[in-house]
This record gives sequence, C-alpha cells and structure tokens, in this order.
Amino acid sequence: MSASTDMETAYLSTGITGLDRILRGGLPANRLYLVEGTPGSGKTTLSLQFLLEGARAGEPVLYVTLSETSEELRAVAASHGWELAGITLFELASADAVLGVGRDQSILHSWEMELGNTIQLIKDEVQRLKPRRVVFDSLSEMRLLAQDPLRYRRQLLFLKQFFAGFDATVLLVDDLSGFAEERDSHLHSLCHGVITLERLTLDFGAARRRTQVQKLRGVDFVAGYHDFIIRRGGIDIFPRLIASDHHKPFVGEPVSSGVPALDAMLNGGPARGTSTLITGPAGSGKTTLALQYLAAACERGECATIYEFDERIGTLIARAKALGIDLQSFMDKGYLVLRQVDPAEISPGQFAAMVREEVEKRQARFILIDSLNGYLAAMPQEQHLVLQLHELLSYLNQAGALTFLINPQQGFFGTMQTHGLNVSYVADVVILLRFFEAQGRIRKAISIVKNRSGGHEDAIRELRIDSQGLRVGEPLADFRGVLTGTPEYVGSVNPLLEGRHATEDGDPVS
Repeated sequence: MSASTDMETAYLSTGITGLDRILRGGLPANRLYLVEGTPGSGKTTLSLQFLLEGARAGEPVLYVTLSETSEELRAVAASHGWELAGITLFELASADAVLGVGRDQSILHSWEMELGNTIQLIKDEVQRLKPRRVVFDSLSEMRLLAQDPLRYRRQLLFLKQFFAGFDATVLLVDDLSGFAEERDSHLHSLCHGVITLERLTLDFGAARRRTQVQKLRGVDFVAGYHDFIIRRGGIDIFPRLIASDHHKPFVGEPVSSGVPALDAMLNGGPARGTSTLITGPAGSGKTTLALQYLAAACERGECATIYEFDERIGTLIARAKALGIDLQSFMDKGYLVLRQVDPAEISPGQFAAMVREEVEKRQARFILIDSLNGYLAAMPQEQHLVLQLHELLSYLNQAGALTFLINPQQGFFGTMQTHGLNVSYVADVVILLRFFEAQGRIRKAISIVKNRSGGHEDAIRELRIDSQGLRVGEPLADFRGVLTGTPEYVGSVNPLLEGRHATEDGDPVS
C-alpha cells in the first residue's frame, strides 16, 4: 500500500521502511517537505525511492531536476537496479531549449527572465500531468537563478501556493549551499516537514551516514539521529532504538548452563531477560563459558545468535569443537546463527537493527556479543556509545532474551584494567575469571561478582576446561593476594581439579 488513511490525514509511504517507522507511518499527504543535506548524503536516492513507491501504486509522479541531467538520474537508478519508466522527468536543459537560452549565455542578463519562464514551464508540466508526487531538485539552482534572497523567497512562496491547489506531495531538495540565513529560518518554517541527511567521514573505514527529522507538523515522530546506509537497492534507515517501545511478556526463570556446579553458583543460573558480563584476562575461558550456556540453549531447542567481532567464525567453530561443543551441528539444525561483524563498516544503529532482526524474526532468545572491545573498535568515533549499548541491552532484556557480553581485560596478572567501555554497572550478572597459582601451576578461578536477579555464591571456585567441556571445583578457601590482583592458592591440594583420564572402555574418569 502506498498510502494509509485515518479519519483526518492520509499518509504516504516514502518507500523506505525505516523512514516510515520514524515518521510513524509515512508523510502526511498533500504537503510541502524539505530534504536537505550536503552532496553525497543520499538526497537523490531518497527522492527516487519516494517517487518509485508512488509509481508502483499507479500514481503519476514528476521529478523536476534543475541540477542533474536525465542521463545522470538514470545512471543513479541503474546503480540500484531501478527503471525510471514510471517517472516523468523535467530537466532544466529542456527548459533552455524551449526558451532559446543557451548555457553559455551570460547569467547577468538572462537569469531574471529565465527564472520566471522556467517556473512557468514547471507549472505547465504540473498542470498537464497532475502528479500525486513531485520532487524538486534542487533549490541551489533556484538560488542561482534568483540572485538575491528576497526574490528566492518570493519564488518559494509562489511554489507553495501553486502546489496547494493540487493533490500533490512535494519534496524540495536542498544541498545546503548559499543563503544560509534564509535556509535556516524561512525555508524551514515554509515547509510542513524537514528531513536532514548527513555524511560523516571517519579517520578510518567507510563514511557513516545519519538522518534526523527536524520537524513534522502534527506527527509524534521519532526524534534524534538515525544511522543509515546506501546499498544497491536504495537506502536502509535504522530507526534509533527505544527499548521501552518493545516490551514483551515473558517468564524470568533461571537459565541452566547444563553444568550443575556452575548453575549452583547463580542459584540455578542467570534469569531470562538479563544480561551477563563475563570478564577476565585473555585465555581465561570467557568465550568457552558463554558457549556452554549457548550449547545448553540450543539443546533445549532455543534460537541463538553470536556476533563475532574479534575471532574468525571458522576459528571459533574449530575451537568450540575441540572442547566438545558442535556449533556447526546447531547451525545446520537452524538453532544458531553466527554473524561476523566487520569492525570498519558498521554503525551502532545498524548493529542494533541486526540484533532486532534476529530477536523479532528468528525469535532468538540467546545473544552473545564477543567482544565489547571489538564493539568499541568498530565505532571509535561514535558519541555516547555506552548509552547506545545500554539501550540495546534494555531492549534485549525486555524481549526476554538472555544476553552474554565478553569483556577482555588488559594484562594476564596483577591489576587488570578494562579497555574502553566500563559496562559492569549495566550488566545484571558479572562473572569474573582469573588466573591463580597453585602447586607450581597456573590455574583458572571463577567467581560471581553480582547477580541483580537473585542471590549468588560468594565463593571462589576453580574452573577447568578440557576436551570434555568445563568443570567447576569445590570452593577454594585459602587464597592469598586476591586484592592485589595476583591471587595465590595456599590451601590443601584436595579441592583442586586434576586432568581427566580415560578407562579401558574409553569413558572419562575424574
């Protein structure tokens, strides 16, 4: 459907799903709108999608181009795989031919006459076609023709009054050049709504794009910046995530890891609808611990998704298999999706949209982000990244998903610092892994730092990982140097876990 109607106002789809969501259904019909942005920000692509949506619904649509030729527009359309057969094009070059005005003629003597005649030709074309949708691209040519702000303002008022007599929705495209004071004050007040597109160049990686609706009279639109990308096929806009809009009823029961001793440390496991942060130095078993919960979820028939920032997917699958966790089998059965995230290409809004798609379309109930360092590296120049991550975790919690975050710490021993994001206060459960020394060997320890959803054990236990999976030992009461960051176990040998060996029948024995 191209338009939806309530008792008073008809809304036109823009042809961009994300933008329609931001606008709460689309653009109110029969109004004048401004689409502004610097060159390369996506204005032409957005305008073409708006007209193509109308053409698909059988509406007459008109593209008035004063800055680009029809060949250039067709080239843009071809790059997206579009045909412009359903769009009527009016270009300034054709107006010149009718007027007998050459491009090489001095603008000092011809522009005043040409502006009025060009506007008249546009009027004639609109009266002939009676379009439902019109794109006027761009206002910079109008400024050049007008030569002064007052005359430019009069022509804009004339256009608004002229189109008010037609059943047409008009997009005015502006590349933000010239007459800044007129653009900011008069032009914004003249239009029913204003959509701004921005293109940001980072120090490294692809350019980032974002949009905001600066005004839309009578509509409670989603304010703020929204990330978007331009791909073959058009623009994808990712509306800013607002967790409170997505609450779903669910039961917050404890989620088992399949390892009784581990579950006991959390009174049955982390509750559904919470986030768990696993932190510790490299090599301490953070990912393996999270995979244990993931494997248990898949074995129960739940859908899970891993977002891998740091490690290659092939390496992760091979490493998990060596520990007795067959990720490939879960993927083949449709329970698991592994997504490799390119750190140089993704924005926070796009990543949040990826997660939403898994939760809402695949009904994923287990999300693993590995790791937060990779998440931070993917978005080094983003502002308020912790707030965006907090909103994402809140959304997952309200959707009833169990979220695991891997947070590596710098250094192996001694005082360890978290690099980049400190999100321990955001997580509902924090699991701390550490190395410790005992009997001349380096071993691993696990402890629960906090559990908002219930009680938890405060003991330090040994964690042992081998080809049979992971084991949790008895509480280790006799530690020395825990607060210094270099814990050393000085108690008896009995509580410590030893390696497994196989019997003659091949069964493992502790």
